Amino acid sequence: MNVVEVGGLNVSLDSRPLVSDVSFAMAAGEVTALVGESGSGKTTTGLALLGEHPAGARVDGEVTVAGHPVGPGRPPPAGHLGYIPQHPAAALNPVRRVGSVLREIARRHLGPVARSERKELVRARVTTALRRAQLPDGQALLDRYPHQLSGGQQQRIVLAQALVCDPAVVIADEPTTGQDALTRAQIVEELRGLADQGIAVLLLTHDLDVVRQLAHRVLVMRGGAVVESGPAAAVLGSPEHAYTRLLVESQPDTRAPLAPAEDDREPPVLAAHDLVAGHRGRGRKVETLHGMSLDVGRGRRIAVVGRSGSGKTTLARCLAGLHPPRRGTIVLDGIPLAARLRGRSREQLADVQYVFQDARASFNEFAPVLDQVARTAERLRGVDRQQARRRAAEWFERVGLDAEITARRPDSLSGGELQRAALVRALLAEPRVLICDEITSGLDTVTQAELLVLLKELQRTAECALVLITHDLGVVADLAERVVIVDGGCIVEQGAASEVLRAPRHPMTSALVEAATSRISQA
Repeated sequence: MNVVEVGGLNVSLDSRPLVSDVSFAMAAGEVTALVGESGSGKTTTGLALLGEHPAGARVDGEVTVAGHPVGPGRPPPAGHLGYIPQHPAAALNPVRRVGSVLREIARRHLGPVARSERKELVRARVTTALRRAQLPDGQALLDRYPHQLSGGQQQRIVLAQALVCDPAVVIADEPTTGQDALTRAQIVEELRGLADQGIAVLLLTHDLDVVRQLAHRVLVMRGGAVVESGPAAAVLGSPEHAYTRLLVESQPDTRAPLAPAEDDREPPVLAAHDLVAGHRGRGRKVETLHGMSLDVGRGRRIAVVGRSGSGKTTLARCLAGLHPPRRGTIVLDGIPLAARLRGRSREQLADVQYVFQDARASFNEFAPVLDQVARTAERLRGVDRQQARRRAAEWFERVGLDAEITARRPDSLSGGELQRAALVRALLAEPRVLICDEITSGLDTVTQAELLVLLKELQRTAECALVLITHDLGVVADLAERVVIVDGGCIVEQGAASEVLRAPRHPMTSALVEAATSRISQA
């Protein structure tokens, strides 16, 4: 018996089709993958199973979850379906500790039990959910707020929130986004374990390696329609549609020729010395960086790589003044920078620019994209409004965003379009250093390949140093000259990317390289 049935689903907004005549069914224990570029309709289709649609959208078709009809205003009964969103921060309450939310969800789904048993049953449910979400150290995270977690830890906490209800269906929207190869492998095993337990899994993803390892069936979507479908091995092994072939051929490869190392004898433009940083939780200090030092030369490209929670994003935020270190110094052109943004001059703010992993969350949802991007040149470089808008329009043209697109508000742009807009916003500041935090994660293979080519071109044109925070060794192989491997808040290995990735010396580096190359071999 099918636990999910979707027939003739159509979703349109202002006469613009978002999803067109999509039909599929899922049996218990089956993994079905929806694959396609950003804006192809994957998430809109997945949300239809929750009875959710964009405001003002027109919806036609039939959707049934666990025997219950679902539609606008008619969600499936509580506990039947768990949803893991693409951007986990959006699903976490920023003012509540993650443990209190998990326990509240567990209590709401206990049903009628004796009061004396409630506390122990809640504790057992939370502990089991953390284990199933691949969080062996989950108990240590329960007292933290979401902003004190790495992106990967946030992702797995959201997975635990879905699993604490013991659902019949789980929708995983880009669950491996921003995850290192080792964590990605663990998530694949956990989702496979859910399927083995009879849970139907709907996987919305751009990661074709994960689809190959996990999915029974795959539907390739483009422009809201399914252009190819069938068994995963057949569709990805011998694709018939031209778009499916393009997706398969655009996958990054860690075995690709690595960027040659360059001589860095000139003084660095940015350097960090002995950084110690962390956060405070329930009156105690927790350190996430332990005496970390690195530097980057003018126009050079360095990648910081590590597992989720290793400290790489904390390092990047310290460099940008978004997270003050407890000890250590950050120097720009030989001049020490203030630890906090408010202590840096306008010129220093412009010189070090940060592009966030979640581009959508970095934009004001109520203002046109062009206005927000042009504002950077006004505030940080002192140009007048008209000149700022002209400069922004010139950059937008170079990255393939026309005036019709940039005149919209952020919610009308795809993830790839917003990521390009975020790059333009940073480059309008004419930075000396550009810090990009996992900016290719969450993008389909075609868009990711296009963005990497664009980033390399823009970085060379701007003659700025690039600090790339990433988990993807394929991106490192394609872009970086030097690589720094971070584990447990410490730099465990660094050097020319060609040397570190081809002949790793530290066990963590070896494990990351082996996990990445084994994915490709399995593919």
